[in-house]
Amino acid sequence: MALCDKPRRLSINKIGHALHECDPEFAAFSHGPGLAELAHDLGLVAPQLWQSMFIFKQPGIGGEVRWHQDATFLHSEPITVTGFWIALEDASVDNGCLWVAPGGHHGPLRQRFVREGDAVRFVTLDDTPWPDIEEAVPLEVPAGTLVCFHGLLPHYSAPNSSPQSRHAYTLHAIDGGSRWSSDNWLRRAAVPGGF
Repeated sequence: MALCDKPRRLSINKIGHALHECDPEFAAFSHGPGLAELAHDLGLVAPQLWQSMFIFKQPGIGGEVRWHQDATFLHSEPITVTGFWIALEDASVDNGCLWVAPGGHHGPLRQRFVREGDAVRFVTLDDTPWPDIEEAVPLEVPAGTLVCFHGLLPHYSAPNSSPQSRHAYTLHAIDGGSRWSSDNWLRRAAVPGGF
């Protein structure tokens, strides 16, 4: 079935980037004590919650998201961005689960996605090739699982070719001891609070 044949409600890719601030239910979950404690355990002493997204990965049309590093889009100096990826539905190879390169967070940041005025562009920092697919490990997880990873970890997801959606909620935070890069595409009027 082509994208144009899908009902609109099944054609949404994602909603973001501040659900944790704009919606009371997402805010209540995102600012809970459990996530705050976990962030601290992961080394985010003074976490700043910069982004949240609901990712739908719709059945049959949820597209591939190629190898990338979250620090490309959410950069700080030093790099402390940490992703909190919550499976709202079972995630499998069939419906486009995440794939990661174990140990890849020890590698370099390959690109930055920067904003200059009203324009955005990718800047190549390092030509290190992305991992071979054979090195990737699928993160098949049941609904309710929380996956945390460093902003330098290469990861991707394949298309969803199944009849099942793969909904997820993601949060991205940095440690307040690092500096949010002023040329990041994501701009905020004020430094956000933590969990």
